[in-house]
Amino acid sequence: MSLSTRSTENPVDALFLERWSPRAFDGTGIPDADLTTLFDAARWAPSAFNYQPWRFLYARREHADWKRFLGLLLPFNAAWAERASVLIFILSDTLILAPNAAEPKPSHSHSFDAGAAWALLALQATRLGYHAHGMTGADFGRARQELQVPERFRFEAAVAVGRRGDKALLPDALQAREQPSARNPIVSFAFEGDFPTGK
Repeated sequence: MSLSTRSTENPVDALFLERWSPRAFDGTGIPDADLTTLFDAARWAPSAFNYQPWRFLYARREHADWKRFLGLLLPFNAAWAERASVLIFILSDTLILAPNAAEPKPSHSHSFDAGAAWALLALQATRLGYHAHGMTGADFGRARQELQVPERFRFEAAVAVGRRGDKALLPDALQAREQPSARNPIVSFAFEGDFPTGK
């Protein structure tokens, strides 16, 4: 599927079709203003009680933390993510201090809310001419120690952001996959009423 053939029968904004997760990046840096814009987009995500449980730890390729962050990815992901502009670890606070509460309690929606923030960041990246590729192929246990993350925070994903590069930079097997993917039809996941039998 190419970008020119990715389509839907419904009137969704073209931005949703343009967003996808390439692995071939061009190795350029990201200006401070662009990175700040990505984080600004993420902060407008909805969250329970407006608690905003997401936390982003990041390293830009031209800075000292880059190799440290890259080394926390599993080798398969590190091999292609090394040409990204920035690596981000997305975490969520598993506890919430609700309005007028004296003590924090477990948050039911921390992952859901952090996912909303990630989605807005990814869409803003697309709007700026970048692409964001989320992944769970990272050593999150080692990342917790290396990045001094308290136990109450859950690692949700790692994200590589950058401008698209030539897919010839990738191994042959990945070159064949370097294109936007299709999506399941709506009828396969949206059901009016009860959960369907056999789904």
